[in-house]
Amino acid sequence: MFLTRLNMTMSDHQETEHYMYNRTWDEIHDMLDKAEKKYNYHHTIYTTNAHKLSYGDRLHHIKQIKALQGVIKTLKWTLGDKDIEHPLE
Repeated sequence: MFLTRLNMTMSDHQETEHYMYNRTWDEIHDMLDKAEKKYNYHHTIYTTNAHKLSYGDRLHHIKQIKALQGVIKTLKWTLGDKDIEHPLE
């Protein structure tokens, strides 16, 4: 299965008919708020209970924290946050 994933190619995202482009600024702000709340939840669980959690649970929270950091940074960039020059850096 791992090799199959390596051989997959990503779309070039130039297919504009695939995207609706109808998200409102309020929807984006709401998504950012939800992402920050989920981040805070996972970060709090991990930082306050890491010594009590199983390896699998610690790994789950760490993965969620890292993923949500990317989501939050991208949403802030989309909203024009002056402190984020590029979401991939």
